[in-house]
Amino acid sequence: MNSSVENIQGIIGVINTPFTEDNKIDVESLNRYVENSITKKVVGFLVLGLAAEVNKLSVDEKILIVNTVIKKVNKRVPVICGTTASSQKKRIDLVKEFSDLGCDGILVNIPYENEDSYMSDVRELSKNITGFMMLQDWDFHGYGIPINVITRLFNELENFKCLKIEVVPAGVKYSQVRNATNGRIHLSGGWAGTQMIEALDRNVDAFMPTILHDVYGMIYRLHRNGKREEAKFIFNKLLPIISFSHQHLDISIHFNKRLLFKQKIFSTAKVRQPIISFDQHHEKIADELIKYAIKLSENIVESSKWKN
Repeated sequence: MNSSVENIQGIIGVINTPFTEDNKIDVESLNRYVENSITKKVVGFLVLGLAAEVNKLSVDEKILIVNTVIKKVNKRVPVICGTTASSQKKRIDLVKEFSDLGCDGILVNIPYENEDSYMSDVRELSKNITGFMMLQDWDFHGYGIPINVITRLFNELENFKCLKIEVVPAGVKYSQVRNATNGRIHLSGGWAGTQMIEALDRNVDAFMPTILHDVYGMIYRLHRNGKREEAKFIFNKLLPIISFSHQHLDISIHFNKRLLFKQKIFSTAKVRQPIISFDQHHEKIADELIKYAIKLSENIVESSKWKN
């Protein structure tokens, strides 16, 4: 691993796309989110992941978001840029744009259909990436990219440094990938660390939540410092939030934006259509959990009991 990847040990902030009341990219909210997250000790940012409503953004909007975040971060932590697109040509175009803007890493998200086409597409993208490459292993109904494909690409491509795993079951795959690469690959747990304690037990390097970076960060540091029971205690406090918001990616987007709005980080909680509706029952539960989340952050993270 290069030094920039080795330093990504902890919480990576995954940025939801903030919108203004007139449905434009909210640059001021992006800047607030970045600064707030850095004060909470994130070790990097993921821009234009699936949680950014990425398929509803124009290319110009994507460039604006990436450029805004890179300038605001100002090299304080690495910025990883997602290149999800409907075709290989569009992915390549985004890789070139974001590399020129100064992204430290590129997240490559390609639907896995078969070994030959997948490896060919990854190789082609790799040639256009100037920083490190992170592959997104996303499959909520199965095991995702085969281990042998991951291993072959890792051994072949020098800039393939990182893997973001979001599959069923994730825990076993963490260990299998770690073993297959002799511990050399950087592993991230996506989907806000729903199996965070197990993943930490399996020595996963980083986790990618959008919200509550202080709480997730405290869990990470406690576990890494050998205080597993204390880490479990705080993680268990997060479970009501995880249980509700992780019903579906769209529900998590609604919830996260409502919390960020309540925290005065986002100017609105607006989402773009099409998206699963957030009805009055969702709103009631979300509002209850948002109050709970804010108190959790204040009472646990700020408590001297959990600072060491």
